[in-house]
Amino acid sequence: MTVVDAHHHVWDLSVRDQDWIAEGSPIRRDFTVADLAAEARAAGVDRTVLVQTVTVPEETPEFLALAAGHELIAGVVGWTDLTRPDVADELARLRELPGGRYLKGIRHQVQGEPDPEWLLRPDVRRGLTAVADAGLVYDLVVLPRQLPACTEAAASLPQLTFVLDHLGKPPIASGALEPWASGLRALAALPHTVCKLSGMVTEADLASWTIDDLRPYADVVLEAFGPDRLMFGSDWPVCTLAATYGDILDVTRRLTDPQDHARIFEGTATRVYDL
Repeated sequence: MTVVDAHHHVWDLSVRDQDWIAEGSPIRRDFTVADLAAEARAAGVDRTVLVQTVTVPEETPEFLALAAGHELIAGVVGWTDLTRPDVADELARLRELPGGRYLKGIRHQVQGEPDPEWLLRPDVRRGLTAVADAGLVYDLVVLPRQLPACTEAAASLPQLTFVLDHLGKPPIASGALEPWASGLRALAALPHTVCKLSGMVTEADLASWTIDDLRPYADVVLEAFGPDRLMFGSDWPVCTLAATYGDILDVTRRLTDPQDHARIFEGTATRVYDL
């Protein structure tokens, strides 16, 4: 079975700082495409989707060029300022760059926005409409308190596929399911929404998590979205704070039914990102 990793990152600190990484963190170092390839191939991963890390316009063209130069990367989820008046023109420009055909989606660090209804702002909605018009999808990186706004935004834009990263960051370390589960189910009730089975171990206790800690959250997502709207994502190298690349793949397999693996590990990502 072909395996697609629908969510990973790379960065080079000599090119630009990753200011979201704390000083002294084990991941405050370079992670290159060569590093990714070694890890992915060892884990049996065939294709990947490279996802933005910082909100600067230079990163997306760099990622597109990386994708054009490496057979492992099949798609890029980049960043652009959704609120800029010429966002449609900017998306078209990105498509014309070297590797532009690898642009599959856009993401913004909504989790860092103080306004829980940032996605509902008129200028943001106009930008999301432009993403849809460009034939791209929109990745949601949000906190549980922002899920209601995600649902309202998605309901108003049925022409745009919304992909929820990291299950919406449930509080796995605390063991609490609500209000996250209710918010997630409301979003999942919309047929043009999709979710990544990713980022669970870093929402759990980094040092002592077990598969049983993750299972209640995975079960909610499996029941809400179903395997046709779920995709595997490693969240490498962030996942290495709690687990290896291979561990993440193994845990995701164990949390899901083998009869669903073809969809979760290949089919959904290939369809949604048009890989």
